[in-house]
Amino acid sequence: MNHYKWHPKTLLRFKQRIRQLTNRNWGVSMRYQLFKTSQYIAGWINYFGIANCYQECYELDHWIRRRVRMAYWRQWRKPRTKVRNLIRLGVRVQAAVACGITSKGPWRSSKTPGINQALSDEYLKKAGLVSLRDGWIKLHY
Repeated sequence: MNHYKWHPKTLLRFKQRIRQLTNRNWGVSMRYQLFKTSQYIAGWINYFGIANCYQECYELDHWIRRRVRMAYWRQWRKPRTKVRNLIRLGVRVQAAVACGITSKGPWRSSKTPGINQALSDEYLKKAGLVSLRDGWIKLHY
């Protein structure tokens, strides 16, 4: 059994690159943003996946999905668009309006129940976001 760990600088560079790829001011379609992010994640886990870091993969996955939700939220811009999209994605009207008119910033909003329900893990997976955790499991089992 290997006991490799990621070097802190490796992890720092990974997070910096994910921040660039999920930048809310990038100005490209979410489909393209998810494609580039997934491409990077898949390549990274295939190279650094030898490390015995399952828990870190799980935590990073959670963080990446929150970054992506934030990017979606930022791209929807206006409260009316936010509410309309949340309702379209299956959130109850009352919850959608509460989420849509909040004065919280995109990062804080990205962890609210309404947004997590609309942009669920399954939705993001269907949209094309690759899971770091799943990549690690594929490599190790």
